[in-house]
Amino acid sequence: MREKVIEISGLKVSFLIQPDGISSIKQYLYSFGTKKLFTQKVIIQGLDLDVFKGECLGILGRNGSGKSTLLRTIGGIITPDEGKLEVRGMIAPMLALGVGLEPELTGSENIELLGVLRGLTKLEVQECRDDIIEFSELGENIKMQVKRYSSGMMARLAFSIATARNPDILIVDEALGVGDSGFQQKCFNRIAQLRKQGTTILYVSHHMDEIRNICDRAVLMTNGKIEFAGEVEQAIKKYEALFN
Repeated sequence: MREKVIEISGLKVSFLIQPDGISSIKQYLYSFGTKKLFTQKVIIQGLDLDVFKGECLGILGRNGSGKSTLLRTIGGIITPDEGKLEVRGMIAPMLALGVGLEPELTGSENIELLGVLRGLTKLEVQECRDDIIEFSELGENIKMQVKRYSSGMMARLAFSIATARNPDILIVDEALGVGDSGFQQKCFNRIAQLRKQGTTILYVSHHMDEIRNICDRAVLMTNGKIEFAGEVEQAIKKYEALFN
């Protein structure tokens, strides 16, 4: 029997949003008690999903379908309102460009910070530090503050840190769409290596060739729910049909 590393059932995630018309403290005070200051927007409703050890799962859907919210919930950044969510193993998230990187710190300092936050000892961080820098190809730029990095440089650093120690689960949310094609291919090769070593991968992309080449299975999300889960080509056809 295949081992489940992520089990989700009946998941609900919602946010409080501020209606139009309140843009200052003065307006807030005048409106207090006279109008509803916040409304609830449901992003994910009744979602069920199992992810198995060692598989690469593609997650498809139009913008606003709930993909990023789902990944952030799995990654522990968002707390769900309802439902069951069980994650077994260490997660290395690449949720969006620059997320998790501290802009005021240098690249080198970010390696130390994120390594410790992801459960590595200081000794383990030091042991993999040179490998991270070498893989990122940042060279002397590793000594520069991250806020001065280009989008491609941030992607290089984030991916290199996330995959330095084989994670149990790697989450990639459209974070490899920047930078040069040479480094992107290097990342895909690294993902293939992680798959062979048993890492489970959740991969979001709007580039269908990436989904075809990387993923074993795919799901299609619409309106915060899983509309389809199964064979990659079928998921892609259903996704592309949304635009016809």
